[in-house]
Amino acid sequence: MRRVRIAGAVVEPASGIYNERMAIDLILGTAGHIDHGKTALIKALTGTNTDRLPEEKQRGITIELGFAELDVGPYRLGIVDVPGHERFIRNMLAGATGMDVALLVVAADDSVKPQTREHLDILRMLRLPGGVIALTKCDLADDEWVALVEEEIRELVADSFLAQAPIVRTSAQTGQGLDDLRRALEQAADKATASARQSLLSGPFRLPIDRCFTIAGHGTVVTGSVASGRVRVGDELAIEPGQRQVRVRGLQNHDRPVDEVCRGQRAALNLAGVHHQQILRGHELCSPGYLAPSRWLTVRLHLLDSAPRSLKHRARARCHVGTAELMCSVSLLEGDELQPGGTMLAQLILSREAVAAWDQGFILRTQSPLATIGGGRVLDPLPTRVRRSDSGRIGRLKELESSDPLRRSSAAVYLSGLKPWKPADLARTAGVVDGEPTVARLLERGDLRRLRISAVKQRIVQCDALAEAVTRIKSAVAQLHRRHPLQAEIDRAQVLSRCAYLGDEAVVAGVVEWMAAEGQVRLTRHGIALATHRPRLSANEQALLERIVDLYRDAAFQPPSVEEIQAQTKKNQAIVPQLIELARSQGRLVQYAAGCYLHADAERRMCETLTSRLIESESLTIREIRELLGTSRKYAVPLCEYLDRKGITRRDGDRRVLATTDSANR
Repeated sequence: MRRVRIAGAVVEPASGIYNERMAIDLILGTAGHIDHGKTALIKALTGTNTDRLPEEKQRGITIELGFAELDVGPYRLGIVDVPGHERFIRNMLAGATGMDVALLVVAADDSVKPQTREHLDILRMLRLPGGVIALTKCDLADDEWVALVEEEIRELVADSFLAQAPIVRTSAQTGQGLDDLRRALEQAADKATASARQSLLSGPFRLPIDRCFTIAGHGTVVTGSVASGRVRVGDELAIEPGQRQVRVRGLQNHDRPVDEVCRGQRAALNLAGVHHQQILRGHELCSPGYLAPSRWLTVRLHLLDSAPRSLKHRARARCHVGTAELMCSVSLLEGDELQPGGTMLAQLILSREAVAAWDQGFILRTQSPLATIGGGRVLDPLPTRVRRSDSGRIGRLKELESSDPLRRSSAAVYLSGLKPWKPADLARTAGVVDGEPTVARLLERGDLRRLRISAVKQRIVQCDALAEAVTRIKSAVAQLHRRHPLQAEIDRAQVLSRCAYLGDEAVVAGVVEWMAAEGQVRLTRHGIALATHRPRLSANEQALLERIVDLYRDAAFQPPSVEEIQAQTKKNQAIVPQLIELARSQGRLVQYAAGCYLHADAERRMCETLTSRLIESESLTIREIRELLGTSRKYAVPLCEYLDRKGITRRDGDRRVLATTDSANR
């Protein structure tokens, strides 16, 4: 029976698939200074040497991520062994993605060192629920010295999540403390399981990719720690950024082929539909539609007390999110400068697209010299630019920090504005897995409302976002009214174009229709006007308007052109077109062709006269229509075309007939 090794795992035919017992899967990550014995300790615990590269074995240091597995009580810990050298911090950060439990390693003969501090700072920024401190190489130091090192460690972790963590004295050489360490890890796993992280098991699938390679006969393989959800062989997934669709051909979990992997497990996935050169560390595998790439992230940013200086608005830095490392510009939203130890809302403008989800941790490092200076949590993974003066929007961002999922969800929908979204998006934008019930509750309590955007489509919008859109549309219409004071209404297309930044045309039109139903605007076939708007005419302009209407009434079916009326006007010739359009909007004139108008009474007589005659004669020629109306061919042809468009008549060869049998009743 042929075996194939993939990512350190032995794949066998389906009949040999590992039948694993039920266990709670968690990710355990190491941290600590170089040469403090992290890899040796993992080998002593698991029997696995996580240094797999020839260079690592030759130099005796960890360069890339290493992996092992450890069972403690009901838990199966997928171990990620990270490098401790300062040159490989980027690799350590990639391995820190998805950690549930931290194992901070300090050598008893060396005590706390620079990378001990930096690794701890990174873990603090990632807000892990708990961990264990392993004091290694205790066989190389006397008890008095070890006690001093323990005291220094306690001072180091005093204000961190490891403040109450046990310090376990160990030796990989003698086996000292290994059983105690296993028990301590089990207790830390208990704490991690009780945290909100376990709720991610029911979320959409997500796996930040930390390695990608190819195996002859099998194709592309990626590895990573499953951050949320589960996936089975045969499932369709997406690679982001890039929206590449792939299919899962095979799965492994620590040297075993399996049918399914889930949150908290290390996994190797054999993928169909993508070449390995198209995938980089920093890409993510996810359920289709779950993650969306963006070059902006809105975050809660914390600057470490140990940061060498304050962080200024628009400062450049390195951002580590997931397994990706990107350059970014930091836009502070609540001030011009963030002091060490401080916190502030900010937006990160990334050098290229990345993906993130609500409450995901990130790390910020300086450009040069490389040093960790801060980090925090992602609040809005797909934002638009937030202006620092926009206190309302900044207030909504703060609501994303709430422990109330309904409040977060309402804020997330508000921040999406009028853009399309789905209840399933709340998993990404608010950390809410049960999107449909949450939306139903928000609709019931009035946070959200359904907005009709077509005969068959609706869009759910946040009520405050709708109110803001209404205010902006009214402002745009009012501005156009001021620009065109003689117009009774503004062309609807012009208003929709000016408000296109609010969303697609259909939803903006839906808001306008809602405003009309609420009595805030007037809608006609041609345009839109504020409900309180009336054209402002001087006495002379009003007199000229009445004169123009009288000219059209007297002209009947030989109406003058706009230019002819201007020629007859001694003053205010420039406003004649605006007054004619005003008369049209008032229903006193009818436009029957471009630049051609007819008095409304004449239009009504024309329709009645022709309908009556066509009932008698069944059809009429242009000449007969011209004689019936007492006009010339110059006017008769466009008038007949107008009647065709209106649905009164229909052209049949060179004659006109009634368009429908009920035209007489129009």
